[in-house]
Amino acid sequence: MGLIEEIKRDIETIQKHDPAIRSKFELFFNYPGFWAIFNYRIANRLYRRGFRKLARFIMGVSQILTNIDIHPGATIGTGIFIDHGIGVVIGETAILEDNILIYQGVTLGGVSLERGKRHPTIRSGVVIGAGAKVLGNIVIGKNSKIGANSVVIRDVPDNSTAVGIPAKVVTKGRCHSPLSHNKLPDIDRELFQYLIKRVAILEHILMKDNKEIIEQDLELDSIYRAFLDSMNK
Repeated sequence: MGLIEEIKRDIETIQKHDPAIRSKFELFFNYPGFWAIFNYRIANRLYRRGFRKLARFIMGVSQILTNIDIHPGATIGTGIFIDHGIGVVIGETAILEDNILIYQGVTLGGVSLERGKRHPTIRSGVVIGAGAKVLGNIVIGKNSKIGANSVVIRDVPDNSTAVGIPAKVVTKGRCHSPLSHNKLPDIDRELFQYLIKRVAILEHILMKDNKEIIEQDLELDSIYRAFLDSMNK
């Protein structure tokens, strides 16, 4: 696919995924993600033809103007939409297939100083939430979703959702609407709910079978309350 066709595809993707856009004119002033990809497509062609210093210069200027850091050696397919885009980083050996949606603050980075493939591969149809970090030579499967602020250090299967630090796959074999980040599970909340219920069960067992422990618990509780009262004075 030629340069013009790739740019047209990028524009069509923005119009498809962003309900805020009203005209192509807005692309020139309100979409740093578009300009970062536009500059990358030029720089990447120069980079592959051996003009690496010039390619790096172009992307250096692009980084200053857009606050998006894309290495010209990265492999990026068509239909890529970097929404808002501020703070996005895409490393040299990263591979992005087609129709990928990336939000602000995303890092596709490496975890090794060795040369070779050290950045992630993102398959087609993936959505990466704001602030997510996808690190190392791992693969994010087709049509998967990475929750906002997640840190992904292991492969994610196709059609899955991964959230948390480090990210855990919470759904396999299905992935809901790419924009429904509000429906992602809260792993910490669910864990705390489990712990609270578990403690309640253990307390019930102790209160039922051991009066001495109950007395000690009441004594400890009174000391704690006295401490809180002294702090509030």
